[in-house]
Amino acid sequence: MATRAPAGLRGLSSSVRPLSVIVAALVISLCLCTPATSQQEEEEASASASASASAGQRQRYGFGRFVRHARDAPPVSSHYSYIVVGGGTAGCPLAATLAESAGGGHVLLLERGGYPYGNRNDGVVNARARVLGGGSCLNAGFYTRASGEYVRSSGWDARLVNASYKWVERELVFRPDVPRWQCALREGLLQAGVTPDNGYTFDHVPGTKIGGTIFDRTGRRHTAADFLRGAHPRRLTVLLHATVSRILFKRRGAGKPVAYGVVFRDRAGVQHHAYLRSGGGGEVILAAGTLGSPQLLMLSGVGPRAHLEKHGIRPVVVDQPLVGQGVADNPMNSVFVPSPSPVALSLVQVVGVTRFGSFIEGVSGSQFGIPLHGASRRRTARSFGMFSPMTGQLGALRPSERTPEAMRRAADAMRRLDRRAFRGGFILEKILGPLSTGHVELRSTDPNANPAVTFNYFRDPKDVERCVRGIETIERVVHSRAFSRFTYANASAMEAAFDRAALAKFLNLMPRHPRDDRPLQQYCRDTVMTIWHYHGGCHVGDVVDQDYRVIGVQGLRVVDSSTFKYSPGTNPQATVMMLGRYMGLKIQKEGLIGK
Repeated sequence: MATRAPAGLRGLSSSVRPLSVIVAALVISLCLCTPATSQQEEEEASASASASASAGQRQRYGFGRFVRHARDAPPVSSHYSYIVVGGGTAGCPLAATLAESAGGGHVLLLERGGYPYGNRNDGVVNARARVLGGGSCLNAGFYTRASGEYVRSSGWDARLVNASYKWVERELVFRPDVPRWQCALREGLLQAGVTPDNGYTFDHVPGTKIGGTIFDRTGRRHTAADFLRGAHPRRLTVLLHATVSRILFKRRGAGKPVAYGVVFRDRAGVQHHAYLRSGGGGEVILAAGTLGSPQLLMLSGVGPRAHLEKHGIRPVVVDQPLVGQGVADNPMNSVFVPSPSPVALSLVQVVGVTRFGSFIEGVSGSQFGIPLHGASRRRTARSFGMFSPMTGQLGALRPSERTPEAMRRAADAMRRLDRRAFRGGFILEKILGPLSTGHVELRSTDPNANPAVTFNYFRDPKDVERCVRGIETIERVVHSRAFSRFTYANASAMEAAFDRAALAKFLNLMPRHPRDDRPLQQYCRDTVMTIWHYHGGCHVGDVVDQDYRVIGVQGLRVVDSSTFKYSPGTNPQATVMMLGRYMGLKIQKEGLIGK
């Protein structure tokens, strides 16, 4: 069960202040950051024959028996043991696991996006992956576990963690075919001192390694939605295009508020109610992600009292000032290294895990994974994929200058570039942690509106220092003997091949121009971009307890990246999927003991 290789990755459009990023509507006037749509969504607007084709796709991939549109749900349903909100990287393995147990009752999985399979475009550019399977439908596909220290500090059962990782890996993780550019990056990292050579491994350990991928040998992407394939159709219902507006609570005397259901709307705006089964013991579980879970808690009356009352949210169910706090995104700084020779397409396969808190990765190839179909071939034949201005990435400008108009100008300039300018690869560094954090706040009470997010990039000087050392390491890689085949000797050689000045208007190039004498500390701040590794907002110990139950209420948990204080490993998707499986098994066990 898979979709084709990546069509470009999620983008972020935001207004950015020095040292901070405010993600508001996440939609720029280029209409590029619209909610992720699938082929099925597009077909719905056409004839009924197309709807039949979409149903056929669900049958083909084994989902036809329990996946349907929210519009087909009854106005009221009340027989669920678990209601999981968010069919993403954590929600899919969680729901699949809960639906395994014959005694677990019926699981309802609500996903605000569409169906991921049969979609040539593999989701559109978006900062929030509104599609069944979540970010695994749109990311660079790299798979690596969290470190042993991360597992210990999280208070997890190491044996169950290992078993949960293995469950994920059996389903959708593969060993990549490593092309020459990635081999050169690997050797360059080793020559730059990022040692030892750890070969092919899922483990997060210092040194240079090849990690796993969710792309199989045919280049087809596998996603978290694949976990649902084996679900028993009588134990699981998945509703697509179901936007949850609030969690329902009731009180039993002087006791804590108890979650007993949710309210959601379908694409036509029709309201539906879903309730947990009578008799108690059921749970609502949020897996809506770093932006979605804190937002939904606040919309439901769980959050900072003053902020909720400001938006007219009454009653305040629980005054919880830490909801939405501690949100972070690992700052990413990337450089483009033009190549004098053709470069094969590759996404992240090799990573350098430094001992000073910086992770170094790379992607390569002309068009960077953007598929070119029919008429769209002419429009997208010149693109830098996830690093293009069309995705909201414009690292050559300071954050405060990355306006929609600047994005348009850069996109137009990019289309006029000589094709030789697109040969090469990006080497990026992401810092550990980070130590700098921000917050999520409501912009309105509309569940379809994105919240306002402040990440406070590089507020902590230790984050800046890690970036500086990461950029210095990238420079050593680019100038290494191993990488010499894939880089111009100097800026003059590059200028002789194509219009370097035009390319430098929207990409940070290496070798750097001799006149770029900025201190690397300022370079890090000026060129920061998102790597979309959002986390925090519902921290363990602050908003949820060690069992991921929301503090102050009953019958409600949060199981997703919003519970992380730091991003795990170099890329978090493996640990987010593991957490879904891990908590599904623990909740299963709790239910059996309760009986």
